[in-house]
Amino acid sequence: MADKMPFGEGASINKPPLFCGVNYQVWKIRMKIFINSTDKGIWESIENGPLVSQVMKDNVLVDKPSSEWTEAECKKSKFDWISKTIITYALSCDEFFRVS
Repeated sequence: MADKMPFGEGASINKPPLFCGVNYQVWKIRMKIFINSTDKGIWESIENGPLVSQVMKDNVLVDKPSSEWTEAECKKSKFDWISKTIITYALSCDEFFRVS
């Protein structure tokens, strides 16, 4: 039944495109479109890397405890976790173990 569907695995606006190790260039374009359509903040999180909130204490930068984060920092941190979720769910088991 599934082989008669007009779209392959991952062809959904709710599910990221699945990468099985072939056609990386096509998957990359589809992932960027999928992520940006979900929320541009998620794509920015991927491009800029994870949030590292720091404060100055005794003239040294130290990591800021998450309990002291602002609302904006919490939102950026959530984008980090959403981006990790989307990327890991878009990989086949073989690809997931290859990159993890």
